[in-house]
Amino acid sequence: MPGLLLETLRGTMGDRRPVWLMRQAGRYLPEYRALRASKGGFLQLVYDSEAAAEITLQPIRRFGFDGAILFSDILIVPYAMGQDLAFVAGEGPRLSPRLIDRALGSLEAVPDRLMPIYRTVELVKAQLTGETTLLGFAGSPWTVATYMVAGEGSRDQHVTRALAYRDPEAFQKIIDSVVAVTVDYLCGQIQAGAEAVQLFDSWAGSLAPAEFERWVIAPNAAITAQVKARYPDVPVIGFPKGAGEKLPAYARETGVDAVGVDETVDPLWAARELPAGMPVQGNLDPLLLLAGGNSLAVQAQTVLRAFSERPHVFNLGHGIDKETPIAHVEQLLQIVRSGG
Repeated sequence: MPGLLLETLRGTMGDRRPVWLMRQAGRYLPEYRALRASKGGFLQLVYDSEAAAEITLQPIRRFGFDGAILFSDILIVPYAMGQDLAFVAGEGPRLSPRLIDRALGSLEAVPDRLMPIYRTVELVKAQLTGETTLLGFAGSPWTVATYMVAGEGSRDQHVTRALAYRDPEAFQKIIDSVVAVTVDYLCGQIQAGAEAVQLFDSWAGSLAPAEFERWVIAPNAAITAQVKARYPDVPVIGFPKGAGEKLPAYARETGVDAVGVDETVDPLWAARELPAGMPVQGNLDPLLLLAGGNSLAVQAQTVLRAFSERPHVFNLGHGIDKETPIAHVEQLLQIVRSGG
């Protein structure tokens, strides 16, 4: 039998809400910190398939979440496209050469860099029961391209936005290349055992409406259509963080099966404006989980009530904070599993 999360993503409403948390495998867990200390840096962990599988499973063993999400990173795609990838302590990821300095055609693809990720999926799948849905993921093209062009993250993605305005044809080639690799990457994860996949567009909120249509909606629609053509029964979750009032258009036009809602969106508005019957995922503020207590309880119940009339996956509006106490996660799970 499919797990509760998978059934919910397919549009079924059950007796309780499935729950998983973005970044649920990570630094807030002492078992993760211990493993990372013994193995080295983040990228080394991602490419050690046995370690990455263990990290993926750690929150499942501790909390029994309804979904296990692959431990990896959205920048594996540009790494496979030929950019060098490093994680600098205290500063985040760095890609080189930057595509603001070098042409896309100068990169030499290294598709074998995807193979250890598929192996991680296989190892996790072999250890899960049918109750837990295995989620694969990739970064959406706009967000991935911002790192490829600038070589690093930024607050407003001004380097990439300027390039897209100045030379939209050149930027379209970058987007199209990311789409092609991402389709194969997600299908490889599905072939290895992923039962649903999520597209993370962490920087979608930085774009004006017309640019959002071109650089967020269109490429995500292309990915979704191609993945669904190969695997029509595998749900695709789209998560355009910061989309705001553009969220309903994204939900209608991309073809995703479910849409993730970030913490800046009023859940009552989302429940009213999103397509009827579409599964929704979200949208508790991660800082409320960090704070805990009555504020956490009140807003968790608000989210549960807001999405009570449609299939709903309880989640955060973005990733769990590394300082989050274990007890607060346990408090949240008690609220969600008891129905509020």
